[in-house]
Amino acid sequence: MPRLFGAGIVVTMVNKVLAIAGAAVLLGGVALGFRSVSADGTDCGSAFQPAAGITPMACDNALNGAGTLVTIVISAGVLCLIAAAAVKVVRDKVNA
Repeated sequence: MPRLFGAGIVVTMVNKVLAIAGAAVLLGGVALGFRSVSADGTDCGSAFQPAAGITPMACDNALNGAGTLVTIVISAGVLCLIAAAAVKVVRDKVNA
């Protein structure tokens, strides 16, 4: 099978971009998890650590929304890292 000269460079760049983007999105999701949320002027704490002594019903929607956002962003970062690993495995098998 003939090999394309520039294809290896493109695949390597895609792999690096996916890995860097995945790590950045994953860290961004973790940072979002520590961001404080509030509802009706009440500090509800963060998705990772709700504030002590809050009325649960007052902050349920804010904390659920923050938790969902954190889950989506962290999942997107993990998927990018998985894609980067898959690209590397396929590249290595093709070059072997």
